[in-house]
Amino acid sequence: MRLLHTSDWHLGRAFHRVNMLDAQAEFIGHLVTTVRERAVDAVVVSGDVYDRAVPPLAAVELFDEALHRLADLGVPTVMISGNHDSARRLGVGAGLIDRAGIHLRTEPSACGTPVMMKDESGEVAFYGLPYLEPALVKDEFAVDKAGHEAVLAAAMDRVRADLATRAPGTRSVVLAHAFVTGGEASESERDITVGGVASVPAGVFDGVDYAALGHLHGSQTITERVRYSGSPLPYSFSETDHRKSMWLIDLAADGSVGAERVDCPVPRALARIRGPLEELLADPELTRHEEAWVEATLTDPVRPAEPMARLTERFPHTLSLVFDPDRAPDDPDVSYARRLAGRTDRQIAEDFVAHVRGAGPDAREQTVLQDAFDAVRTDDTVREVAR
Repeated sequence: MRLLHTSDWHLGRAFHRVNMLDAQAEFIGHLVTTVRERAVDAVVVSGDVYDRAVPPLAAVELFDEALHRLADLGVPTVMISGNHDSARRLGVGAGLIDRAGIHLRTEPSACGTPVMMKDESGEVAFYGLPYLEPALVKDEFAVDKAGHEAVLAAAMDRVRADLATRAPGTRSVVLAHAFVTGGEASESERDITVGGVASVPAGVFDGVDYAALGHLHGSQTITERVRYSGSPLPYSFSETDHRKSMWLIDLAADGSVGAERVDCPVPRALARIRGPLEELLADPELTRHEEAWVEATLTDPVRPAEPMARLTERFPHTLSLVFDPDRAPDDPDVSYARRLAGRTDRQIAEDFVAHVRGAGPDAREQTVLQDAFDAVRTDDTVREVAR
């Protein structure tokens, strides 16, 4: 059985100030063409269909168009909700849409209920594990501690229990939206850390033939059977070196996996350039970036006059301008933002405690701080989903 694995469409999202809807529509067309021309048997979409719980109307219309085009091909599609989606909104009408071969899986309680498909080699069970926010699903999965590994492991226990009831030789595919250990994050994914931990081990997916992952925006191979497709379009300059693609997966009769990357159309290259303004404007090596979307980091010791206007004369698609003067790390004029770069909210809070009272928080206080940050993040998630 040939599968096309994609995820993280983020319909409705912009790239800095650039509206990406046309590029997203082009991607949908590319996906449909790939399904038709590469004899795909099933499409799997591993979450973050939308960029937010209440997407703009234009994004909903594009999603509707995508569903109709996929249904018209007669190729079944399995989709799950991600941490950016409202599971309840995305799942509206799922029972009716099922009849058109579009299978929306947004309910955590249905993790162990597969979509069954069949080819000449037998049956394949597709299990949809939507994004499992630990604080919201811990009771459903009867786990003592609300953590990503605990709830995902409990969901996978249901998958394996159901698979054990299937006919011998039944192959299995799991769709999941999670941060798996070994994956490389970018700046455009929303933080899902709980208790100081965001990731789960790849071993949680043991026992299935293929795990089609979503959440991380770079295409990645965690193991031969556990992969991220990545987002089809870039959504931050941290993705400058990404090759945007989908996975074409051939699932053999014995459950072995063959994989091929299918490149996605990207509207414009990305470039990060750094240096003093005058050098950036004159450097012949940067000619190749003149038509790219550009993030320019200026290292001039003094902020130059009209830097954006001057940059856009050479790089008309400059979208981000950063000032980072070259100074020693202990220079008192080093910016606050630079001192905080790469530090988590909890680390910043602990540094503040140490600065105010002369000693950092003890273990009990660290737990209180972590619980507070977890509570705020969870509350934000609940509020967004409830809108």
